[in-house]
Amino acid sequence: MLRKIEHIQYMSAGTGIYHSEHNLGKDVLRLLQIWIFPDKKDHKPNYGDFRTDEKDRKNKWFHMVSAKNGEAPIQINQDTNFYVIELDKDKETEFLVDSDRQAYIVQIEGSSEINDINLSERDAMEVVEENLKIKALENIHLLVIEMKKA
Repeated sequence: MLRKIEHIQYMSAGTGIYHSEHNLGKDVLRLLQIWIFPDKKDHKPNYGDFRTDEKDRKNKWFHMVSAKNGEAPIQINQDTNFYVIELDKDKETEFLVDSDRQAYIVQIEGSSEINDINLSERDAMEVVEENLKIKALENIHLLVIEMKKA
């Protein structure tokens, strides 16, 4: 049985980076590496990590990442927000996407129906200026990255 720990590591390079990932432990590691371009060059480098509790994201949206001075526990140098949810089978939820915004959805686990499109584990989709109507076809773990429309 996998232990469900949402451990988020973040890095803001700003002036260039060198990095690598290692799993030196015995536990299975599932890693999503997501790169977001900063709003400008030469930001002061920053690094950290954050652990969430399952209750933070169980059948509700958890806002993990936001722009500087935002509401989320992790703040980055870009007008971008990350949300995560673990939704039980047959539950439904919505995610609002403003008219000048877009969202990228990653189906981390399980399968769902989002705006009449079925997604399976590891599928992804982009939605522009459209709210998300989500139904869990089985227990799901879903990531939404919301940002200004490109």
